[in-house]
Amino acid sequence: MRQEINGEERVIRARTGKKLWMKRALYALLTLVAAGVLWSGYAYWKIESAVSNPADKADVGIILGASMWGEQPSPGLRERLEHALSEYKAGRFRTFIVTGGLDKPGYPYTEAEGMRNYLVAAGVPESDIYLENEATSTYENLLYSQAIMKEQEWKTAIIITHDYHGTRSMEVAAVLGYERPTVSLTKSTVLPMAKHKSREVLAYTKWTADRLLIAAGLL
Repeated sequence: MRQEINGEERVIRARTGKKLWMKRALYALLTLVAAGVLWSGYAYWKIESAVSNPADKADVGIILGASMWGEQPSPGLRERLEHALSEYKAGRFRTFIVTGGLDKPGYPYTEAEGMRNYLVAAGVPESDIYLENEATSTYENLLYSQAIMKEQEWKTAIIITHDYHGTRSMEVAAVLGYERPTVSLTKSTVLPMAKHKSREVLAYTKWTADRLLIAAGLL
């Protein structure tokens, strides 16, 4: 009789333990979801808080790359280029760094080369355009552009990109030690902003993790 009771007790305890485990797992899942929602809201707020504040004068304007469509800059990249041309004509800088690698194998131009071609067609002397053809991320855009600046003994830069990309660009420049970097931001009328801002939340999340690794000397 005692063995039967012990058997029933074991079953009850097993069921109780399983329910307790499931409850804890549910709480952990809900906590992670809540943390994810809070972080996404914070990241979105950071993205939206970017402010265009270009310096009156700088040694160089750095145009951050975006996708090419075959031989031509995509509509989004053309927006950055047109905005950069406006700043150039306003006299904020006299030289460009265009930065971005090859989007797809078989494309005839890197992002930098496509931007160079566009600027030259708009009347910018080719000798005033410096190419960075390797970068595949915002961090690399600014890291490799910084190397060009050091070679040319340039100190100050205006970083040109879209508004949703401004916060991350400025944070990367600060981590790399740019001297008083500023950004000149343009709004898009051609990009699906819900998609691009959602992607930027993910990109900003990754950058935040990378920044911690850089600070710890692990990256």
